[in-house]
Amino acid sequence: MTLKTRREPARTRQPVMELIAKRWSPKAFRPEIPKEAELISMFEAARWAPSCFNNQPWRYLVTTREDPEAFSGALACLTEKNASWAQNAPLLAFQVMGETFEYNGKPNPWSGFDCGLAMSQLILQAESMGWSVHVMAGFSRDKVRETFGVPEGFKPLVAFVIGKEGDPDTLPPHFREEETAPRERKELGETVFSREWDRAFFQERPD
Repeated sequence: MTLKTRREPARTRQPVMELIAKRWSPKAFRPEIPKEAELISMFEAARWAPSCFNNQPWRYLVTTREDPEAFSGALACLTEKNASWAQNAPLLAFQVMGETFEYNGKPNPWSGFDCGLAMSQLILQAESMGWSVHVMAGFSRDKVRETFGVPEGFKPLVAFVIGKEGDPDTLPPHFREEETAPRERKELGETVFSREWDRAFFQERPD
């Protein structure tokens, strides 16, 4: 029997864009690799993200299974837990963050935020084209630097895979349980405040 995945739209309190409601981060992937034109669209979406002083601090290191040596090198940068499922993804990449402003060389404290905006746009563009993205924090920055020759002033920020959602039955049992668990988020009253910390901005309303 095929297990039920979390691909069902999120149960939101109020309507949101269908693309946002449907987005999630699978661990099971099919072997199909995005075509170059599709990848260009995804990274073009990231390219047009807003950034402080238009500094565009994001850089990307991209490998696919079509280049086994590069893909294996990228896979070796992940934690063992992440590598155990990411090895089946068709594309493995890293987002790298520029740490300074290009126009004056001073530290850019908003680089991480800007890179997050770019990644979000890449994810939504991928979703709109039928592809899924799973972003990971579990990897070695030092290994990424060594493997890909990342220069000073740039910091590997996140790893991510892109692929078509696969069958959760192909995953080890502990990942399979995660893949089929209900989708959950904190309530807005826990994250959106007014006047003082922990004072909810939105009044509680019955469902």
